[in-house]
Amino acid sequence: MDTLKSEIAAQAARMVVEEGLEYGPAKRHAVKQLGLPSRTPLPGNDEVEDEVREYIALFCADTQPAELLALRRLAVVWMERMVAFRPYLGGAVWHGTATRLSDIYIQLFCDDSKSAEIALIDHRVSYVPRSVMGFHGESVEALSVHAFSPELKEEVGVHLLVYDLDDVRGALRPDAKGRTPRGDLTAVRRLLHDDRL
Repeated sequence: MDTLKSEIAAQAARMVVEEGLEYGPAKRHAVKQLGLPSRTPLPGNDEVEDEVREYIALFCADTQPAELLALRRLAVVWMERMVAFRPYLGGAVWHGTATRLSDIYIQLFCDDSKSAEIALIDHRVSYVPRSVMGFHGESVEALSVHAFSPELKEEVGVHLLVYDLDDVRGALRPDAKGRTPRGDLTAVRRLLHDDRL
């Protein structure tokens, strides 16, 4: 069974890196591609992330660091724009596994859930409101925008996930690997500084 989960994780990792899929859809597509029953037990996201890191090291080591740097720089631009809403960067861009096909996920912690939306309207930013799964498995409002990355010379999806201010405490609990699951503006700037060294 562990071998099967490893195969699914490796196939999913390839799709995450090469096609820009999120972990959930990548795992389901991997099951299909491997011709397995739809109820096959799936590997955890940590296993897929480990495979993504391996895949990047093997096949993308020459391009991925610059792509990650460009995405982190774009994330900082958006975090600065939304600084009033206590932004935190999460996902692959925070964890260092992002490629040019990855989207940017920024969590906002607001006193009033509509205030972030009003800020985008005030700045004349076009966005698409949608619901996504939050970090506790609950439904969360996301404001999705397309932002141009001068370094990548293409549009990147930036998703602003709107949480209540009280949710910030739970957002900072270490993940299963003991890592900080997201970082504030200071932490992301520190990553950028470290990337340049």
